[in-house]
Amino acid sequence: MADCHTDSTATLPAPADAPHHVVAIIGPPNAGKSTLFNRITGMRQKVANFPGVTVEHHMGKVRLASGREITAVDLPGIYSLEPRTDDERVSHDVLMGKMPGLPRPDAVLLVLDSTNLGRHLMLAAPVLSLGLPTLVILNMADDLSSRGGSLDVAALSAQLGAPVAMTSAKRGDGLDKVMQFLAGTASSGQRVAPKMQLPVLQNVPSCRKWASDIGARGKYRAPAPPLWTRRLDDVFLHPYWGPAVFAFVVIAVFQAIFSWATPIMDAVSAGIESSGAWLGGQITNPLLKSLIVDGVWSGVGSVLVFLPQILLLFFFIGILEDSGYLARAAMIADRTMSRVGLQGKSFIPLLSAYACAVPAIMATRTIENKRDRIATILIAPFMTCSARLPVYALIIGAFIPDRQLVGMFLSTRTAMMLGLYVLGFVAAVLTARVLKSTILRSGRTAFVLEMPPYRWPTAQSIGLRLLDRAKVFLQRAGTVILAIAVVLWVLANLPLTNGQPPEIAQSIAGSIGHFVEPVIKPLGFNWKIGIGLITSLAAREVIVGTLGTIYGIEGTTSDVGLQAALRSDLTMGGAVALLIFFAFAMQCMSTSAVVRRETGSWKWPAIQFGYMTGLAYVCAFAANKLVTALWG
Repeated sequence: MADCHTDSTATLPAPADAPHHVVAIIGPPNAGKSTLFNRITGMRQKVANFPGVTVEHHMGKVRLASGREITAVDLPGIYSLEPRTDDERVSHDVLMGKMPGLPRPDAVLLVLDSTNLGRHLMLAAPVLSLGLPTLVILNMADDLSSRGGSLDVAALSAQLGAPVAMTSAKRGDGLDKVMQFLAGTASSGQRVAPKMQLPVLQNVPSCRKWASDIGARGKYRAPAPPLWTRRLDDVFLHPYWGPAVFAFVVIAVFQAIFSWATPIMDAVSAGIESSGAWLGGQITNPLLKSLIVDGVWSGVGSVLVFLPQILLLFFFIGILEDSGYLARAAMIADRTMSRVGLQGKSFIPLLSAYACAVPAIMATRTIENKRDRIATILIAPFMTCSARLPVYALIIGAFIPDRQLVGMFLSTRTAMMLGLYVLGFVAAVLTARVLKSTILRSGRTAFVLEMPPYRWPTAQSIGLRLLDRAKVFLQRAGTVILAIAVVLWVLANLPLTNGQPPEIAQSIAGSIGHFVEPVIKPLGFNWKIGIGLITSLAAREVIVGTLGTIYGIEGTTSDVGLQAALRSDLTMGGAVALLIFFAFAMQCMSTSAVVRRETGSWKWPAIQFGYMTGLAYVCAFAANKLVTALWG
């Protein structure tokens, strides 16, 4: 294809219907784009060291020195404006003014990694050709300097025909130039296109040569890769040592979750019990006291106890993510993914599914192959999300004795928890194998992943992430779990007999539980577990609050605690069956809704729900029979 050039200096009028000044932030993955967005807007947003974390555009307000506010739009990290993936389509549509409800941007902040400019400059050609006022931000300037790289900013700016700013978004360096640019574009009602010639956008070799020539004329000297990065990659990406290190890291994380979180959980549990007792002493009305203490406090408090474990999990994930290690884990996983017909890009959404399946399913938009994407969507809920952690911790703590298997490194409870995570992953892999060899068969797609350098995670990044996760957890506890606890208490206290509530077994809630009991009894579950399985369709962890409410109304937990109460109602076979059931069952209506939205049909979520529920039932039945035969 012959080169095609644009040489435009025309003034482009701003849209007459634009409600406010809009600035788009765009750049390749790992360039620090989201960190810059957080800096200038004050909004919190997850920052990761691998592509695909930002799936939809995010918006925030930037307050200028003049007091005026402009809107910043954080677009997905991409390498091209050619809309092959949903990420690229989002960025393309926003920049072209085709995004519904959002005017075409008045200006662009193009964020590039200054330590990887040879590759990242390729995105400059299509972005600058749009004719929008653009500030080229060369981020990570501190890394460039410390690693021996250099650049002539004025020369590069002259070659690009656009202003260039050197920044370190992580440290906040150079942001004054960004704010000056934003203030200048906000005060101008005109858009001036860059005064330069650009290659045709579809011509990748031409764009690559253009980027190389521009970098050379800007006197760019690429920095040497850090010695310790090369040495660590020799181990972490080794075909044998790499998987071994990954397994060691995973085991260490789960051991720490149990050993470190236990004292905090005990303190939280004691606080909830003492505060509930105090609160009960302040309420004289028996019915209201039962609602507040036995219903709400027991239900919501039973779930809040597990917040320390969830935050510890995200603390370790944040460290591994921000350090750059998880990008290496994706490369290792690509070997496994290829054997089941998927690609390394599927690993990134599957990894994020350990937090929650909803953003994980949205992150599949980075997968170009439609059949690979649907397969990844269908298996993502098998990954053990954080909502399963309270359920696992409750059952394991109640039934699995805490004994050391390998010194202080691995305990029985850690091994059980780790086994459940592995079980979910194996189910996902085997299901993917079936799908990719039958209804979703497709060819192998090459996996290309840019390796970021290793970096020290910042306390701010980790702290904000934990704060966000705590807010999400507490919001769910204060809305979904609270609402279900109240509804369940009402159903457990009706119908009234001579003005008195019935025994919970004779209540409406008890009747519902007894109705489903014949179906779940072969799994070792009773009617109380049946109520929990129904309520957990709203969210998996709701079963913990449900059982807390049920046993609270019975008065059991005030005497022996929730775990001891469970031991009186479940056999070891039933307990293991319940763990297996939760490892496989869908039980998350918000996930089903997102699957429907992403696939455009109820067919796939219906298939997903039916398959996962059926698999959960069969495997839980087998587990109950096997464990009962072995342990009695």
